[in-house]
Amino acid sequence: MAQLQPGDPAPAFALLDQEGRTVRLADFQGKKVLLFFYPKALTSGCTKQACSVRDARAELADLGVAALGISPDPVDLQKKFAEKHALGLPLLSDPDHAVAQAYGVWGEKSMYGKKYEGIIRSAFLIDEQGRLLQAFYKVSPEQTVPKAKAALAKIN
Repeated sequence: MAQLQPGDPAPAFALLDQEGRTVRLADFQGKKVLLFFYPKALTSGCTKQACSVRDARAELADLGVAALGISPDPVDLQKKFAEKHALGLPLLSDPDHAVAQAYGVWGEKSMYGKKYEGIIRSAFLIDEQGRLLQAFYKVSPEQTVPKAKAALAKIN
């Protein structure tokens, strides 16, 4: 799958959040969005990533940035994840991984020599008009927020 580049239109989506509400990228027109993809709720790396975004929410909001997380997990697991870690941000369920594919983050992975398909942890900074400001493929859990803040500092 081809990777998206800065300047590309961000693929539109409409997914259910942890409360069962439909969230659309179009809902954020006029705001910047930090969209992060994580492989599986309640795992250590995904918890680090989501909690780092949670901890930076106020600072991101001051910069006009809303944060959204996406994984293939079902709504009920997203809810458990959000509540357990008091994440306070929409976690979107992409069970058929169509949105992950549109963003180029669904692909072959390997664990203990076994190959499988899954989410390649990535993050995207989207501008107020729905275009990509930056794409961070294969981002580490700890680098999602610092990379987004560095990119924002260059444009602000």
